Amino acid sequence: MTHLNIFNQNTQGKILRVQIRQPELQKMLTEIQKAVNGKNDVIFKVLLTILAGGHILLEDMPGVGKTTLALAISRTMELSCKRIQFTPDVLPTDVTGFTMYQKNNDKFVFRKGAAFCNLLLADEINRTSSKTQSALLELMEEGAVTIDGMTYPLPNPHIVIATQNPITCVGTQKLPESQMDRFFVRLSLGYPSPEHEIALLKARQGTDPLDDVESSADTETLLEMRREVNHVYVSDMIYQYIVDLVQATRNHPDIRLGISPRGSLALMQMAKSCAWAQGRDYLLPDDVSFICADVFCHRLLLHGTDGSPERSRKIVKEILSAVPVPESE
Repeated sequence: MTHLNIFNQNTQGKILRVQIRQPELQKMLTEIQKAVNGKNDVIFKVLLTILAGGHILLEDMPGVGKTTLALAISRTMELSCKRIQFTPDVLPTDVTGFTMYQKNNDKFVFRKGAAFCNLLLADEINRTSSKTQSALLELMEEGAVTIDGMTYPLPNPHIVIATQNPITCVGTQKLPESQMDRFFVRLSLGYPSPEHEIALLKARQGTDPLDDVESSADTETLLEMRREVNHVYVSDMIYQYIVDLVQATRNHPDIRLGISPRGSLALMQMAKSCAWAQGRDYLLPDDVSFICADVFCHRLLLHGTDGSPERSRKIVKEILSAVPVPESE
């Protein structure tokens, strides 16, 4: 079995060892590692989000492997994948599609936009106009596109991996809180360690590691895995724990905008994915605290001028330490 050592912020320094007991998930992780080396924790959380039926926001500097990660995921799951580079001149119709009049048969024909795929890589989402951002965020929520009164369903599954550069980069603008709330998690790959960067350089001597990524599941397998995740049991004790954590964000003196009910649902679904990945059909408090910071931090609006991810994670860590952890049944 594959083990991931992840820092659990609820246990103040304890290393939580997550053992993946689902063979399909383990094989996916192994295949993606061929292209993205040394980022097991991020890959694992991205897979958890996909199993939970959510969308992912990757915030990082350019060139750290965000696109490579998305392509590796699409190959190992046999997902149709499209990429759209968001710039100020990208229009909403580039994402959703548009109707075109055909003179030869006197009909309007719908031309599909980039969103019509299983996995959409929305690159540098914070560089485009707010109108185009809204079009993307709307179809993420609805799972369909409505053009000229006609509704066109998106492929199932439909996953969006959006990337954004840090707000300090030239030509970026901050996403509104309502749009950030649509993403289940915000993750960061970060720079590789020296040894992993050496391995990266060696792996690209005349070859592309993406060519070595093999299929380990298809869309039907993924949908079945999602159904199994949805059947994970949540006790009243865990419901109360999730609500207590959410309420703590709404009453914290350093937080101006706390977690919404959509955030509560995202935390529950992510925790269910984590439990399922470890071969359980029920939730434990550790499943909730394991993923809590990744679900909460991008949704928080803080008082003061320092709204950095580091400060948000520190506050979430304080909340996890302060809120009583229920005893496992």
